[in-house]
Amino acid sequence: MPLNPLHPVTRRRDAANAAKLYGAIVAQARLPVFYQSLEVPDTLQGRFLILSLHLFALLHRLKKEGAHARSLAQELSDCFSRDMETVLREMGVGDLNIPKKMRDLAASSRALFEAYEEALSSGEEAIASAIAGGVPLEGRLPEDARTRLARYVLGMVRTLQAQPLAALCAGEPRFPDFGRGKP
Repeated sequence: MPLNPLHPVTRRRDAANAAKLYGAIVAQARLPVFYQSLEVPDTLQGRFLILSLHLFALLHRLKKEGAHARSLAQELSDCFSRDMETVLREMGVGDLNIPKKMRDLAASSRALFEAYEEALSSGEEAIASAIAGGVPLEGRLPEDARTRLARYVLGMVRTLQAQPLAALCAGEPRFPDFGRGKP
């Protein structure tokens, strides 16, 4: 019998698995290889870029599956929203400004993910352009770094696509391993 995504037990399990999945995304996005080898600035914007690319790849995979995966994708998006709200508060944004900032962030994230989705069907060069235009970085991301990051995104999408949905739904993604070399 298929899982009912609206059932309270399923929703609690999805929330727990989404939190685990989001934790895996954050851990991957914090790897030094992105900030050292790929020259992504180790700033709020640079970290947001890497986090958003990983979140995009997982949401891209989940949206192609059934209702249970879509429920998990929504829970994962909710984890991201809560994390971004925490970041805004830590930056000193006041309670009265949080709702507007969150609406702005949601709109820009949606536009960013749509740009990545569109670029994904066009290949590496289009993804590199979407990365360059997606997040304002103080020091521009070098073209070679954008290309290597785009190559990583394509590899990540393929890697996640090859994984069993059950592993993702359990909050256990595998990302491409760049620990042994440069992307």
